[in-house]
Amino acid sequence: MEKGKERIFPDGGANEAEHAYTCWLCSLPGVGNHTVTKLLEYFGSSENIYRAGEEELRPLLNIRQMETLSRSRQGSSPEREYQELLGQGIGFLHPGDENYPGRLREIPDAPYGLFYRGKLPEEERLAVAVIGARDCSEYGRYVAAELGRELGKRGVSVISGMARGIDGISQLEALAAGGISFGVLGCGVDICYPKQNRQLYERLLRDGGVLSEYPPGMPPVAQNFPPRNRIVSGLADALVVVEARQKSGTLITVDMALEQGKEVYVVPGRVTDRLSDGCNKLLKQGAGVFLSPEEFLREMEEQFVGKMTLKEVSGKRRGRGSRGKRSTGKMRKPLSELSPELKLVYGALDMYPQSLEQICGKISGECDQRKLSLWLMQLCVLKLAVQVSPGHFQIASL
Repeated sequence: MEKGKERIFPDGGANEAEHAYTCWLCSLPGVGNHTVTKLLEYFGSSENIYRAGEEELRPLLNIRQMETLSRSRQGSSPEREYQELLGQGIGFLHPGDENYPGRLREIPDAPYGLFYRGKLPEEERLAVAVIGARDCSEYGRYVAAELGRELGKRGVSVISGMARGIDGISQLEALAAGGISFGVLGCGVDICYPKQNRQLYERLLRDGGVLSEYPPGMPPVAQNFPPRNRIVSGLADALVVVEARQKSGTLITVDMALEQGKEVYVVPGRVTDRLSDGCNKLLKQGAGVFLSPEEFLREMEEQFVGKMTLKEVSGKRRGRGSRGKRSTGKMRKPLSELSPELKLVYGALDMYPQSLEQICGKISGECDQRKLSLWLMQLCVLKLAVQVSPGHFQIASL
C-alpha cells in the first residue's frame, strides 16, 4: 500500500473516513475557517485535500500553510489518528454532523471543526453564558455564585470559558447545585487551563462538557482566546455580564453576542467601582439590567417558550454526595446559630467594603469599636465576612 494511503475503515465506512480527514484538516495549525472552506469548495472533500498534489494546493495556500500541510502528510494516517483520538474519549464534529450544536450553525464564522470531551449542549435546554472579570470583587463572586446556583437548580445550561473569577465561580456553583455546564477552551480539550481550575475541569468532564475549535495538545496561547469567545456566546440563548472593566476582554464576548443577535444582560455596579465601568457603560448603551436570578429567569422563560427552564433538581439527581455541600469547600455556620451580637453585626454588612465607622453607624445604640472588631473577626473565621483591607469588611460570597 502506498505510503500515506493506509485505509483503516472498511468499505461502507466512507462517511467515517471523511470524518477522519476533516479532523486532520481542522487540526492543521494556521489553517483557519476561511482556508478550510476555500479548500473544500475547490477539492470537494477533506480526503481529496489530503491526497492532492502540491501543484494543485499551492495556489490556494500561503507558504507557511503549504509547509504545514506538507509536513502533516509525511508518514501520517488521518484514519488511524482519528481512531486514537476517539480512544482518548475526545469527539470531533463539523457542521455536517447531526450532533453539531444547532446554535453554532447560526452564527457568523461558525467553527468548522469542534473537539469535545464529555457531553454536548442539548438544543431544547435553555442556555445562559455567564462571563466577567477574572480578578473579581467579593460582590462579583457573590452575584456569580448566586446566579450559577439558581441556573443549576432550574436546569439551565451554564456556558462559560472556565476562566478563574466570574466564569469558573458560576460554572462550579451550577454543577454543585446539580445542574449542567459547558466550558469553551482557548486550548485543546485535553488541557486544563487555568491549572487552578482542575476541580472544575474534572466536574465538567463528569457532569457537563468541554469544547474547543483547537485540536488536542494545542497550548493556551493568547491569540486563541478572543476567537473562542464567539463560541461561548454562540452556544447560549442569553449572556450575563457580572463585572467588567472599561477595557476588558469580556466586552469582546459582548460584541460577538450582539452580532449574533443574543440577549445581553448586565449586573449594575457602583459608579466609583472600576470593575463595574464596563458594565455601567453597557447599561447606558441599552443592555438589559440584571436585578436578580429569579427576575432574569422569568424573562428568559417568557422569551424562550418551549425550552427546558425552571426545572427544579431533586436530591437524587444531585447525587454523588454533593447535597448539602458547597463547591468552595468553606464551612459556614448557619445564621440561626449565631449569637445576637454576631447577627446584629452581620446584618450591618454589605456586599461592598465598609469601614468600622460605617458599620457602627448602622448598628442601633452605642457601638464599641474594639468589640465590633472582635465580632467581625469571628464572622471572618466563620466564613460569613471578609476583611478586604485593614479596617474594612464585607459579606463573604456564598
